[in-house]
This record gives sequence, structure tokens and C-alpha cells, in this order.
Amino acid sequence: MESKDMELTSEQLTRYSRHFILPEIGEEGQKKLLRSKVLLIGSGGLGSPIALYLAAAGVGTLGLVDFDKVDLSNLQRQIIHTNDAIGTPKIDSAEKRIKAMNPDTKVVKYEVKITSANALEIIRDYDLVIDGTDNFPTRYLTSDACVFLNKPNIYGSIFRFDGLATVFKADEGPCYRCLYPEPPPPGMVPSCAEGGVLGILPGVIGLIQATEAVKILCGIGRTLVGRLLVYDALQMTFRELKLKKDPNCPVCGKNPVITSLIDYDQFCGLTRGGASDGIADISVEELKKKLDQREDFFFLDVREPFEYQIARIEGARLIPLGAIPDRAGELEPYREKEIVAICHHGGRSRRALQMLQSRGFKKLKNVAGGIDHWSDRIDPAVARY
Repeated sequence: MESKDMELTSEQLTRYSRHFILPEIGEEGQKKLLRSKVLLIGSGGLGSPIALYLAAAGVGTLGLVDFDKVDLSNLQRQIIHTNDAIGTPKIDSAEKRIKAMNPDTKVVKYEVKITSANALEIIRDYDLVIDGTDNFPTRYLTSDACVFLNKPNIYGSIFRFDGLATVFKADEGPCYRCLYPEPPPPGMVPSCAEGGVLGILPGVIGLIQATEAVKILCGIGRTLVGRLLVYDALQMTFRELKLKKDPNCPVCGKNPVITSLIDYDQFCGLTRGGASDGIADISVEELKKKLDQREDFFFLDVREPFEYQIARIEGARLIPLGAIPDRAGELEPYREKEIVAICHHGGRSRRALQMLQSRGFKKLKNVAGGIDHWSDRIDPAVARY
């Protein structure tokens, strides 16, 4: 990020004047920011404040990776998007807001799912990566790719009222696998869509991530490498946990055994056959076929009543996951029938079927992707949330 040959315009001198006053940044630091290239994976809750503040700070190139579209339920926390953007690609909505804020920032859009096939190519030319995702396969993929390419990986996660932030940099400290050697069982950790999230929370964590990015790009301050910042919004407390590099880490340890990107959906148990509980997954297309052919099965919806009011599939019977232990007796007449369960994305329905399995029910199938996939692939009239 050589900057000495760069001349700032009078507009830039005015725009970034508050940075120039800071001796830690000054004109040379601002030139480093303008020369920098940051890749942001995800333009949702975390990605929104990150993108806006990095653009405001004068980051020269901002790569955005996201293949989702804006919907109404995003607007409670994804502040880069507006009502007018509902139904449009998130990266287009984000680009519009970024360019309106600072034309200095070049936006490079990747409207794709980042995978083992494209991650190294996408990440390679960037100075650092910011992980704004909300799922385990992408977190492991991002971390491994950053280790292989020796890129800083600025991590954040949110759930309900709690947030985490750190910086993974394998040549100086731990990577994501050092913190989480193994992913949790599929469906064990609910998503924000299932467990909820305070809309303001990603703003706090996202701004911590953006701050770390600016410090790294300018070469100033002490970063969160080797430290995990834990934020509790309800108690308004910050705690710091020390993170150590695992010498036996399969990716960044002394004798790595994983030296190339793998199938991360399979690693996290999300592909067919990935779960070891004996409960089969079916696709929403297979579910539709069953419904169209009027097959004799019990269709169980385990979401919460408010979710059922937002979106439902005709023929499903609502028994929320938390009520399954007390209401399992209602399913006794259907013990010999096939039971097909659905939720928002597939995690809660699997847990419900595991409860039934422990009570001796055997003909159990889980709808992979849940009602979200149904809305996306089968019936767009069913609202997404």
C-alpha cells in the first residue's frame, strides 16, 4: 500500500481533515486507506455498518460478497438497506448507499455464494477480509482461505443480546479453528432468524470490526489478535478472553493436515447424510410432490405462533419446538405414519424430530432449508422473513 506518490484533491483534504489531525493517521495514513482493498463477506446486519463506516473512512476498494436479496425483515438491523431496496440484490443496494456517501470508494460486487471453488480467487487480491456472515460453513471456509493466503480475518458474530469480535491472523495468533475446532451439530445453535437479535447489536460489533480494519490498514494501535471481545448488551459489559494458537490446529498448527479448501457443508454436517441421527432430509421440491399427490403423512410445523402468522404452508399443523415434550402425546395416533417436520431453515425441525425419535417414532423426515426454501423455490407468495 505504497502511498507517497499519491496526491490528494482539495475535496479529499476537506473530507478527511479530521483524520489528518490525528498524528497516528495523518495524511500518509489516509493515503494508505485510499490505497487499501477490503473484502467484506456479507452485507447484512454486520456488513451494513462495516461498509458504511469503511466507505466514510476512505477505504479505496470495498469488495462485497452476497447473493441474497433485501426483504422487509432485514430492515430492523441492516441499516445500509431501505424500503425502496426490498426485492433487489443486497450488493446493489449497498453499492448505492456507499457511492452516495463517498464516491472515492470503488465497490466490487460478487453476487455469488463464496465456496471452496471461488474463495481463494476472490480473496487473493485484498489486504484483509471481514467476516460478516452468520453460518458455520462460511466461517470455516473464510478462516481456512485466509490462513492459506496469509490474510487478516476480522471476525464478528451476534445472537440475541450478545456479540463477539476478534482478529484471526495465523502468522501472529490463532485462527477460527483454534477457537472452534469442530462445528456444533446441525441445528444445535439457532440462527438469529430463529433465536432473535437486538437490532442495534450488529451496529456495535460491526463498528468494532471496522475499527480493527482501519487500525490494521494504517498500521496503528493494538489489534484484537489473540483476544476475544465479548459484549453483553443487556448488562452493558465488555469482557476480554485470551485466545491462544493451537499447536495441533489442523490448518494453522505446526503440522497442518488440511492444506486445501474442503467441502464445508459436509464438514458442518449440512449435506445429505451429514447428520448421524438417522433422520432423513427431504427437499422442498419433494415436499411439494408429497402434498400434490396427497400422500398420507403428518405435516408438523415447529415454528413459533408469530412465525406461523407471517408464513405458512397449507396442511401443516403447528406445535412449537418448545411444546414438543408436553404435546408429543398428540402425535401418538400418527406413530405408524410418516412425520415430516418443517421450521424456518431446518434446524429446529430436526431437533423436534430427534425428540420424537427418542420416544420411539421411526418414520421421520426433515425439510431441508425449511419454509425459507419453500418461499424461494416453490411459492414466492409465502412471505420470507
